[in-house]
Amino acid sequence: MIENLQLLTNEVGRIARVGGQFLREARTTFDSRKIETKHTHDYVSYVDRESEQRLVAQLDALLPEAGFITEEGTVSNSGESSLKWVIDPLDGTTNFLRDNAPYCISIALVDESEILLGVVYEVCRDELYTAYRDGDACLNGRPIHVSDVSSLDDAYAILELPYNVREYKATGQFLYQSLYGNTACLRMPGSAAAALCYIAAGRFDIWFEAFIGRWDYMAGALIVRRAGGMVTDFLGCSDVSNTHHIAATNGRLHNHLLTLLGKSLPEGVSPISSEEK
Repeated sequence: MIENLQLLTNEVGRIARVGGQFLREARTTFDSRKIETKHTHDYVSYVDRESEQRLVAQLDALLPEAGFITEEGTVSNSGESSLKWVIDPLDGTTNFLRDNAPYCISIALVDESEILLGVVYEVCRDELYTAYRDGDACLNGRPIHVSDVSSLDDAYAILELPYNVREYKATGQFLYQSLYGNTACLRMPGSAAAALCYIAAGRFDIWFEAFIGRWDYMAGALIVRRAGGMVTDFLGCSDVSNTHHIAATNGRLHNHLLTLLGKSLPEGVSPISSEEK
């Protein structure tokens, strides 16, 4: 049992800021010859791995009983406890490689399917987003809230295109054609963690992405929810503890988005009845 989630969240925020400083400094001396390819057009670098190792060491010291779920797999200790740190040490690697914004550190603490706390540090803007169960979502210590936009025509939408081209191309084309000209704007930040936080802060109103990992969205999902927004999978299920297709909105536009997504689901996602949700 964690006695003080607020205090723990503050400590994780401090760790994320320290990690962000490492990324900031590493970017100034980055050696592009050491880029590796995980999958087609999906890259990783020594910076991702070093960042992860640093975060794991500090979080392990902070809460030794918790295990880890990490993107780069530098730690094999998943732990026997139901408590898990879910870490993306550098969300937005492709941006980082070319010195583009945004890129983030994302840290969540989960207990089974419940997200206890979420911290995202957006390095380029020096923005620390935090939330914990039953607490406010905050940006640099100040509460934030999703927008009150209720019309798709006025919505600022984020359209991300995953690396899984074969499975997603038809879906991506459909969604682009459906949203382009029917929303106020379409953008592609290149970082799921940042995109979720921008929803929470009211900068955007709609975001969705397929074929992503838990480390990409777990922290941001809690931050959106505590800011008054909604996060589900593409089928409308609110349990996002083990899925790879995530939709987030200010809440007012969520049904609009799910209806749109339902018309062109990517391969591997099957429609289900409302009783099964």
